[in-house]
Amino acid sequence: MKIHDLITTSDKLAELCERLAKSEFVAVDTEFMRENTYWPELCLVQIADENEAAAIDPLADGIDLTPLLDLLTENEDVLKIFHAGGQDVEIIVNMTEKTPHPIFDTQIAMMAISQSEQIGYANLVETWLGITVDKGARFTDWSRRPLTDRQIEYAIGDVTHLAKIFPRMLEKLIKTDRGSWLNAEMDKLADTSNYVTDPEQAWRRIRQPGRNPQVLGRLKALAAWREGEAQHKNIPRGRIMRDETLADIASHPPKQQKDLAKVRGLSGAWRDNEIGKRLMKIIAHAEPLDKSEMPEKMKRGAPLGKEGALVADLLKLLLKIRAREIDVAARLLTRADEMEALAAGVRDLPVLQGWRYDVFGKDALELVEGKLAFAVKKGKLVMTHVDDMQASMEEALAAE
Repeated sequence: MKIHDLITTSDKLAELCERLAKSEFVAVDTEFMRENTYWPELCLVQIADENEAAAIDPLADGIDLTPLLDLLTENEDVLKIFHAGGQDVEIIVNMTEKTPHPIFDTQIAMMAISQSEQIGYANLVETWLGITVDKGARFTDWSRRPLTDRQIEYAIGDVTHLAKIFPRMLEKLIKTDRGSWLNAEMDKLADTSNYVTDPEQAWRRIRQPGRNPQVLGRLKALAAWREGEAQHKNIPRGRIMRDETLADIASHPPKQQKDLAKVRGLSGAWRDNEIGKRLMKIIAHAEPLDKSEMPEKMKRGAPLGKEGALVADLLKLLLKIRAREIDVAARLLTRADEMEALAAGVRDLPVLQGWRYDVFGKDALELVEGKLAFAVKKGKLVMTHVDDMQASMEEALAAE
C-alpha cells in the first residue's frame, strides 16, 4: 500500500479524492480536540483504500476540503468504513449537515460475528491482524503544528489496518449470512438527528428533579439557555454551569440576582455580571412544562414486582445462552430494558420483530409464556421446549 506524505494543499487533496472515488470502499478516521470547545476541532483526517493511504491536514493554510467532504457525503458508490465512528461522523455533520453514506462501522459489525460488545480499535487490530498498536501518540495535542512523524504514522495506521480488516470481516459476514442484521444499525449511524443537539431537548439529558411541571419547565428553559451560551462562546457546556447546579437552580430558583452568589457551583461574580442577568431573565420567563412533554413516572423495581424481576432474570440468562450458542454480542440482540418490558407483558418491541425474533425473540416469548424451560445436558445449560421435555420423560418411564 502506498503511503502519501501529509496532504496540505487543495490540488493534492483533489487528486487523491478523484482516485478514491473509484474505489469500492474507503476507511476513514479523524483526530480532533474538544476538551476546551463546544464544537470539536478537526485536526487531521486519515483515509485509505486497498491501494493507498494519506493523512490530510484540515488546518493547513488555504486547503479546500470540499472534494473530501463530497466523497464522504455525496458519493453513494463508495462505502465508508469507520470504527466506533460516532464522533467522526458528528464532525462531518457539523461541517456539511450530512452524514457519510453508505456507512459501515466495524465495531458494530463485530457484534454480529462475535460476542464482543464494544471492541476497541487496538483489540480489533490484534484480533484480525495480530498487530499490537502503539498507543503512545493517542493523547497528543493534534492541533499543534508541525505534526511529528510519529503522530502521522500512528494516525495513518488507523485506516491502513481498517482497510485490511474490512474485506476479511465482510467475508465472514457473508459466510454467516448476518450482513442483513446490520442494516438497521448502520441506518441509525447515518441518521443526522443523532448528531444535532436541539437546545429545546437538552434538559432530557439532565437528571430530572421530580415531576413538578414548574421545576421541569425551568429546567428546560435553563438547559436551552446554557446550550445557547456554550455554542455562542464555543466552550463546553459544563464551563457555563454544571448539570447539578442547573438542576438545583431549577428546583430552588433565586429571587434576586444577588442570590446567585449563594448557589453552590457558581462564583460570586454571578451576583452582578451580565451572564447572571441573562440567567435571571430565563428564570423569570420560564413556563411550566407542557403535559405532552412530561417524562414517564420512574418505576421502582421490575414492572411486575418481585415475580417480574425473576422473569426478567430468566430472560437475561436465556440471552447469555443464546449469544454464546450463535457467537453474537448480546447487546445486538436486545437490551435489559426490553427484557424487563417483555416480562411486564409489553409485546411491541424490536426484539419481537424481524431477524431478532427469529434468533432470540421467539424463544424469549415462549419462555415468558411457559413454553420453554432450562435444562442441563452434558454439563451445559440449554433451553428445551416443555412439550419435548415431557415427551422425553414419558419415553423414559415407558422404557422402565
